[in-house]
Amino acid sequence: MKPLTRSALIALACAPLLGGCAGLFVGGAATAVSVAHDRRTAGTVVEDESIETKSVGDLDRAGLNGRAHINVTSYNRVVLLSGEVPDQASRARAESIVGNVAEVRSVFNELAVASNSSLGSRSSDTWITTKVKSALLEVDGIRDFDPTRVKVVTERGIVYLMGLVRQSEAESVTRSVRRVSGVQRVVRLFEYMD
Repeated sequence: MKPLTRSALIALACAPLLGGCAGLFVGGAATAVSVAHDRRTAGTVVEDESIETKSVGDLDRAGLNGRAHINVTSYNRVVLLSGEVPDQASRARAESIVGNVAEVRSVFNELAVASNSSLGSRSSDTWITTKVKSALLEVDGIRDFDPTRVKVVTERGIVYLMGLVRQSEAESVTRSVRRVSGVQRVVRLFEYMD
């Protein structure tokens, strides 16, 4: 058994003994296992989480999140902005704000100038994301593909794919995702390792 796996199992086994601390240890173990499968460094994973938190805070302070629906997703310090904003000026301002967050390498601005999506639309997007992640469990033509290496974001039926992948993985993943019902379009924001 690998040391990391053993550590995660020990943490899970000890969790009930720790009462209120259980969530901290279980969450930490899950994060450790997730980072072990990620092609990003542990430091980059932490930077991505920090970028998302700082970006949302900066957008809130600028007053954009009160009248818009903006999702911020960072993967390998590349940020995807998705959602809806009321006008082109808000779209450009959001991109500028997030682009100025420390450690951000680039921003893909996929914000739509439209009214905020409904709860029904967001629920549908969540369901599509779930189906896409399930489809990635069995990607055609790639042996031992790890689906946790692909970040999936769905907005208005458009599926955005982020991750550090090989060209062959990107092609197979895209084919699998296009077959999922409800997917309107697939946008690849991958970084290629080859």
